[in-house]
Amino acid sequence: MLSKKKVFALGFQHVLAMYAGAVVVPLIVGNALNLNATQMAYLIAADLFTCGLATLLQIMGTKYFGSRLPVILGCTFTAVGPIIAIGSANNLATVYGAIILSGLFVVLAAPLYGKLLRFFPTIVTGSVVTIIGLSLIPVAMNSVAGGEGSADFGNPRNLLLALITLLVILAVNRFTTGFLRSVSVLIGLLVGTIIAYGMGIVSFSTVGEASWVSVAQPFYFGWPQFNLTAILTMIIVNIVSMVESTGVYFAIGKVTDQKVEQKQIVNGLRSEGLAIMLGGIFNAFPYTAFSQNVGLVSLTRVKTRNVIFAAGGIMVVLGLLPKLAALTTVIPNAVLGGAMIVMFGSVAVSGMSILSEVDLRKDGNLLIAACSIAVGLGSATVPAMFDQLPEFARMLLQNGIVSGSLTAIVLNIFLSKTKDNVLAEDPAAPILTKETQVS
Repeated sequence: MLSKKKVFALGFQHVLAMYAGAVVVPLIVGNALNLNATQMAYLIAADLFTCGLATLLQIMGTKYFGSRLPVILGCTFTAVGPIIAIGSANNLATVYGAIILSGLFVVLAAPLYGKLLRFFPTIVTGSVVTIIGLSLIPVAMNSVAGGEGSADFGNPRNLLLALITLLVILAVNRFTTGFLRSVSVLIGLLVGTIIAYGMGIVSFSTVGEASWVSVAQPFYFGWPQFNLTAILTMIIVNIVSMVESTGVYFAIGKVTDQKVEQKQIVNGLRSEGLAIMLGGIFNAFPYTAFSQNVGLVSLTRVKTRNVIFAAGGIMVVLGLLPKLAALTTVIPNAVLGGAMIVMFGSVAVSGMSILSEVDLRKDGNLLIAACSIAVGLGSATVPAMFDQLPEFARMLLQNGIVSGSLTAIVLNIFLSKTKDNVLAEDPAAPILTKETQVS
């Protein structure tokens, strides 16, 4: 049984693992829409607050909402482009009107989507989880170099910081046991940040400028407005997120050694839809299950939901106390990148572990895995190949997880020689039974 202090430390480690991904979305959107400093500060605080609420909704679980799986919810990067486009052409009130209604769509469509899970046998889920891990590795490497677009991108000191962080994490895992091993990422981030401070890289100016208290306000940017094109665009964004989240649910099920059933997926997606609606009400963002934290669960081997509950509570507090939130932003990108290498690599290896359960010599399994992983990784690393396609097609195909998942599903239907292979009954993809029917 973990003590409260250990649960808090492990939860804080999860927050740090997803923090960069959560904060970068409001930073990009705010800058693109020319928000002032006060509005930017609100956007970040509201995002963290809603991330926390969304995670708590997911982890607690009720009859119809929440998967009760140890997953963290964060704002989806898929929505960045559409939000900027809608906000530029209309206003933020139109953005949030579209987000609210698209969240309602996810809540209502989740049961129908759940009936499609029979198309996710082991060969498909293994390929999808592998794609998730591999597609995140370029993100890690960009951070290792200092962050994409940064002035010091590729500076040797960034590479050194990432290497030191990685070595510290590996050393803690190798030479310690128990709780210390489970917080190895937190220790690596702390050591890396201290060394970066000694190099003169870390600045606490943003902490000094941040306010102490900020309360998320419903409709901060005005009452929602509704535009059909904007609504349809955000619905497409959230369909993409539903596919992405499904892969994350299967991945966390593999890591925690539990069978992820249809009802859990449906309830989890319902919860995400409710979280998206909250994001619209508090003028934040659409939310999805974060794959970053799957690798951390795999690495720490701590599978209790109490840790994720603590992480959700910490994010709510950070959203209410911007000065504390700003303190976590001083961690350099390179230090985060060093930790990401381990976490994202762990997700990819989990996918390979699932694929090891499949006989790749039978029923086109080799082609299914090979083509879906190649398409998914290719889409993630060279998204510009789809720039000349219509907007809705770009949103689908430039997301490596979605393009790879669709490839795996379609190839499984056409290449598998037996019906059992198409609609496989296995731990990763339960077919419809009385026990797993949607309520």
